[in-house]
Amino acid sequence: METTVISRSELDTETIGRNFAPELKSGSVIALSGELGAGKTAFTRGLAEGLGYSGYVSSPTFTIVNEYLGGRLPIFHFDLYRLSGSDEVWDIGWDDYLDRGGICVVEWSERASDLFPDGTIYVDIRFGEFSQDRVLRFRR
Repeated sequence: METTVISRSELDTETIGRNFAPELKSGSVIALSGELGAGKTAFTRGLAEGLGYSGYVSSPTFTIVNEYLGGRLPIFHFDLYRLSGSDEVWDIGWDDYLDRGGICVVEWSERASDLFPDGTIYVDIRFGEFSQDRVLRFRR
């Protein structure tokens, strides 16, 4: 099943993430893909807010994973941009994160596409017709 949503601004992208959050349950995995600057972190920021997290959400490009605790469910926000493949993700404890019962949100998921369990939600974010527009495609 695929659903497409159009965002007209970064705030819209955050709102889409916030509105999507209630659908998530413990153990959900969201695999994000899209070009640099497309809105993967903006979507995650909204998702975190929708789960009740009130802290700062940033791209974990250099830390590889950020943990956001204090909401309805913990969020484990990965950025695979600097990694060379699945083996490196396993090395940082991917299976431990899956077992912790939170939400795993993975930016640059295409770098380790063999990681994801059945039931993963795939969200592809692309630039739209105008500079602020984004096209979000959800696939389950």
